[in-house]
Amino acid sequence: MRLRVQGVLPASQPSALRDGTKMRRITANVYMTLDGRGAFPKYPGSDRETKTANALFRHMWIARYGDVTTVVMGRRSFLGHRRVWSSKARKPSDPKFTHDYSRYLDNVDKVCLSHRLKSPGWENSRILQGDLSKIVAKLQREDGGNIMIEGGPRLVQEVLRRRLADDYWFFIMPVVYGKGPRYWGSMTEQNTLKLLEVKHGEDGELLLHYAAVR
Repeated sequence: MRLRVQGVLPASQPSALRDGTKMRRITANVYMTLDGRGAFPKYPGSDRETKTANALFRHMWIARYGDVTTVVMGRRSFLGHRRVWSSKARKPSDPKFTHDYSRYLDNVDKVCLSHRLKSPGWENSRILQGDLSKIVAKLQREDGGNIMIEGGPRLVQEVLRRRLADDYWFFIMPVVYGKGPRYWGSMTEQNTLKLLEVKHGEDGELLLHYAAVR
């Protein structure tokens, strides 16, 4: 795939076209084990039942409900979210924050990137296919708030290679797992990021927030 190389962008500033027109800011979420696997293995505390969202979830998701109006996912991620996190999957006894998260996902504009899926089967969803750079450019020019890429390793690899995101959230689990898809494949050139903040989870997780250096 061809790369489109685009230089540090302040975290609070949106992307902009050459004519000065502001574009929607793009954040990519990366969930991985210490050995770079895109999986969610169990570790002490990871399956703790709680009535309230932990600090990392609040920072990474709840605090973004007001500004992120489009969530982009690959096919597997989309189907997994639809199965586990749609309101149809919620039980009355589930914690309130999970119901709130499900309502947010139901209502937000969801983009599934797929050549195989014919119907999304989830309200406020659409399927797009084609060149990733062109899809991202199209979304940036649409009306709305910021964009979050909530995909798996394959999608995030392409976002990194093509330098499509303005910032990245790395949620790192304290596990060397050895299973699941790998995030880090071969890169054609160096891709430098600037660390903005570090947050620690109560069970050893790390949340690293980086801005793209372009």
